[in-house]
Amino acid sequence: MKEIRVEIEVPDYVSASDEASVPEQLQDLVIDSEDVGGFLEELAVFSADAASQAVGMNVLCGITLSRRHRSITVAGNNHEARLIDEVQQAYGDGPCLEAMRTGATVLVPDTSSEWRWRDYCAVIAERGHLSALCVPLELDEGATAALNFFAPQARAFDTVTIRNCELYASQAERSLRLAVRIGTKQQHADDLQRAMRSRTVIDLACGIIMGQNRCSQDEAFKILTKASNGRNQKLRDVAEQLIKAVGSEAPASHFKP
Repeated sequence: MKEIRVEIEVPDYVSASDEASVPEQLQDLVIDSEDVGGFLEELAVFSADAASQAVGMNVLCGITLSRRHRSITVAGNNHEARLIDEVQQAYGDGPCLEAMRTGATVLVPDTSSEWRWRDYCAVIAERGHLSALCVPLELDEGATAALNFFAPQARAFDTVTIRNCELYASQAERSLRLAVRIGTKQQHADDLQRAMRSRTVIDLACGIIMGQNRCSQDEAFKILTKASNGRNQKLRDVAEQLIKAVGSEAPASHFKP
């Protein structure tokens, strides 16, 4: 398909009518997704379709996202794509993790003869994925990610296709960066809500102890802490049990998001 050139070079599988809409479609995915995980799944489907058109065969796409202090999230355009990335996580290394670690695109022309990640590549080769292309995404908020493409033929990704995938990734990373920022802010808000609820429950329990023992708030907190340590339970759990024992129901915290 003829490559179209405008102010910036775009992948040759993007038509003139679609060229301007690709970033818009990616932004729509962010808006329509409930969370980062949902966006990753939609992005994987979108990316697999685009890459399949470019290569001329059915290409799978997996996405790996690592956020600071959080576990790695794996998404894919189907179950097999997710499984391929999960297998790599189990091995602890592979082309995707290498791309994320170095920030450079990693190509595996033939997984059946690849020596760098021999065990992992042998597994996916047996499953019919004979070439792989892993493109890193530049993010912020302490996050790293990669688009991972898998094709059923060896040497499916030529120089032009690799360049097009990298150009596409530069568009996708903007949307993923936005999704991660939104997700991080939402997580911070959720963490704050949980902390406020826990504080309220603990304060209520301390109030009960103060009334029962005619003591100060500091002394009540020490009594509650001692009970928590003695029972090997979280402070909030002990506080909830005390409030429920007195009021015959679990405490309710009233905070609006």
